[in-house]
Amino acid sequence: MNETVLLYLVLLVGTTVVVSILIKAGLERIGVAPLVGYVLLGFVLQLLDSRGFLTSNTVLEVYGFLAELGIISLLFRVGLESNLSGLLRQLPHACFLLTGDVLLSGSFGFVTAYFLLKLSLIPSLFISIALVATSVGISLSVWQESQALNSKNGELLLDIAEMDDIAAIILMSLLFAIAPFWNGGQEISFIPLLGEVLGPFLLKVLIFGTFCLIFFRYIEHPLTHFFSKIEPAPDPMLMVAGTGFMIAALAGLLGFSVAVGAFFAGLAFSRDPEAVKLDASFGALYEFFVPFFFVNIGLQIKLQALETALGLSVLLLIVALLGKLIGIGGLMLITRSEAASATLLGISMIPRAEITMVIMQRGRDLGDWAVSSQIFAGMALVAIATCIISPVLLYPLLKQWPQKQEVKA
Repeated sequence: MNETVLLYLVLLVGTTVVVSILIKAGLERIGVAPLVGYVLLGFVLQLLDSRGFLTSNTVLEVYGFLAELGIISLLFRVGLESNLSGLLRQLPHACFLLTGDVLLSGSFGFVTAYFLLKLSLIPSLFISIALVATSVGISLSVWQESQALNSKNGELLLDIAEMDDIAAIILMSLLFAIAPFWNGGQEISFIPLLGEVLGPFLLKVLIFGTFCLIFFRYIEHPLTHFFSKIEPAPDPMLMVAGTGFMIAALAGLLGFSVAVGAFFAGLAFSRDPEAVKLDASFGALYEFFVPFFFVNIGLQIKLQALETALGLSVLLLIVALLGKLIGIGGLMLITRSEAASATLLGISMIPRAEITMVIMQRGRDLGDWAVSSQIFAGMALVAIATCIISPVLLYPLLKQWPQKQEVKA
């Protein structure tokens, strides 16, 4: 990277930070979630980029890196402010709702792709599994801004969203193992194959779970206490943030979402009052990095894709909305939950972003027989639309139905 490009990048990053602050201040005054403005900022920047500087690999890599730190910062803070006992209390209900979510979102996607759009079997399966995964960060940022995350419904949402990501990753691993055999016309023995896929995955879960448990019980408090004694603020806060980044990266290296890792890292520190006191200091880092996650989504919107994949994406968008609204909201109504709770959680599960696009990108890497460029563009549009629709609906609804905060145990 030459010095001129580097200076342009610094200028661009600085401009993004300053404009994001203005967007946040303006949209909060009219009751719109700031993340909607961040996504539109990315889209507008890309439209104004007549010379292709913003869509160059260098810029996309730098913004991709900042976006990764943004989603880690977002979920780390969510974990830091979470109520662990409340999350455990909601777990059985969340497991029940997850079943309906996976079955309905997945089957709606498959039926639409295979029977209505007349796509072949493997692309239909990729679409089906991609529509299962929820982008937890989009909705949680609205719940957090509305101070609703530590409510009963907020804890239930967190549980479902985390398990939803894990379910999508298991299904994705299974599909990647099966797809090449199917494409080659070979017969598949499902039980041994299931063992080959689930065995390594469960081993990774065991490794990450054991590490988190050891860190929770034996390392976190002495580490926080030690740094608080040897250095004044803000160094202890930076240690907490740095450790959160390391745990998130470890989760990513094991094949999980970095968002899941960041959430568990925040949850580990949330049990320590000394670390929680540092939360206010973390706010500056949070405000710096988080907009990049949403701006990067806007940068991915290609105007050409709107023309070639619009019809396909509209149909899949309807399916994406119905899958979560019925799979989560409908099931909650059947179990006699309040209509307000069912509506809020159904809408909150609509966004599809990082895991959905990872699945589609991995499929695209296999070739057109798995995911064609048109299908990829169509699903990218679905991801972007869901990331905008959900917060636009959720922000006013959370003001209309404020959520009662649970007391931390």
